[in-house]
Amino acid sequence: MRNPEFKIKKTEILSDDWYLLNKVTFDYQKKDGNWITQKREVYDRGNGAGILLYNKAQKTVVLTRQFRLPTYYNGNPTGMMIEVCAGLLDQDHPEECIIRETEEETGYRIKSVQKIMEAFMTPGAVTETLHLFIGEYDASMKVSEGGGLEHEQEEIEVIEWPFDKAYDMIATGEIRDAKTIMLLQYAKINNLV
Repeated sequence: MRNPEFKIKKTEILSDDWYLLNKVTFDYQKKDGNWITQKREVYDRGNGAGILLYNKAQKTVVLTRQFRLPTYYNGNPTGMMIEVCAGLLDQDHPEECIIRETEEETGYRIKSVQKIMEAFMTPGAVTETLHLFIGEYDASMKVSEGGGLEHEQEEIEVIEWPFDKAYDMIATGEIRDAKTIMLLQYAKINNLV
């Protein structure tokens, strides 16, 4: 398999408000040896981490539910999404980030996590690499109600469901978030719960 040759010619900042949106002009060498010029927009929002919290004894998982404006704009009538706990790294190590995010969003203080994969979620437009984890929880780890941070304007509902119910919600379309689907399928394939 051949790796293509390419040369970045120009990068223009289109927006630097919430995250960074660049317009990149580059030359790309095709398989036949000819060069073409292409322009693409590249959205850089930083890297992130997500975690599936599971309780093997109770056969349950902890998920979150929150408003996601882009989904509303693309046909989700309420804008609400059911997801695993996740967040941006903000210069943290992925494990530190997901342990922090878990407590902020779900109220569970976990001590250890297991990284299972990294994935580019939207490689045609977004630079983000997502670090995906699993972690066991039990009631003794609950230190707060969770719900996110006020200064980040988060309003997150914490959900604890039987694993089978959550897994079945992939087929019904009630769970449509890619990272959540990947982690629930990982749990199913590996008999975690």
